[in-house]
Amino acid sequence: MAIDEIKHCRIESNGLDVGYVSRGEGPLVMFLHGFPDTYRGFLPILDQVAAAGYRAVAPALRGYAHSAIAPDGDYRVEASAKDVLGIADALGADRFSIVGHDWGAVTAYATSNLAPERIARMITAGVPHTGHFLLNIRLRQLIRSSYMLRFQLPWLPEWEIPRKDFAWIEELIREWSPGWNFGEAEMRPLKDNFEDPQRLKAALSYYRQLPRSLISSPSRRLIFAPVATPTRMLYGLRDGCIGPELFQSQERRFSKGLDLIPLDAGHFMQWEQPDVFARLVIDFLKAA
Repeated sequence: MAIDEIKHCRIESNGLDVGYVSRGEGPLVMFLHGFPDTYRGFLPILDQVAAAGYRAVAPALRGYAHSAIAPDGDYRVEASAKDVLGIADALGADRFSIVGHDWGAVTAYATSNLAPERIARMITAGVPHTGHFLLNIRLRQLIRSSYMLRFQLPWLPEWEIPRKDFAWIEELIREWSPGWNFGEAEMRPLKDNFEDPQRLKAALSYYRQLPRSLISSPSRRLIFAPVATPTRMLYGLRDGCIGPELFQSQERRFSKGLDLIPLDAGHFMQWEQPDVFARLVIDFLKAA
């Protein structure tokens, strides 16, 4: 699907102008993307979920095209969770489900902890419970996550990432998803997003403000509290971003149950195996 064929809807949430795509009618299922991805990785999945009887909505996270740059510069976990609830409010959904990948998974856990009574089901991919991850990093994972430390530098990432037509991002994706044979069609929207210096800075701010989230009492609770939503978690056995070992021993952090499913895939499993991903989402939603 060409970028100009996508019909973007607009909505106001938490004081932010949010762009999103929507498919189907029925109970709301919100799809949250991560870094350095966009909502486009969910498009084939949205159609299948919509065909199964749901309203599948994929917003652009704050700072990413086609949503606004955060006017207050706030990219803490708490702000993203409030965005999700605001989108649901604007769409008239008192209760809804979430599918989150990467930072979208982090946001999903925080949203559940902010308003557990509103989240029916949750499917996350590529990132374990955020508190579990932060408390269980060992040397091997620290090496994998070294990019997060580099992102804390004030100007080097802004200089390095766009060089040579965003070669850094392509190399990162190859490392994280070694089996994904992506091309320019998949990469161009990512590159177009990050060509805007403000949007690149916004994406980096999610990482740069993580320490700020950890010292904020409300945000810290959203990060470390047990999740009270039935959760299915997908992870890639060939994920070069977060090792499979980080997904083990999380059960006590999910008070309503955790269904952990490994896939023979890398980090971007929704791009690599969209039909499998969609089936696992639909099956879990239907099991409610």
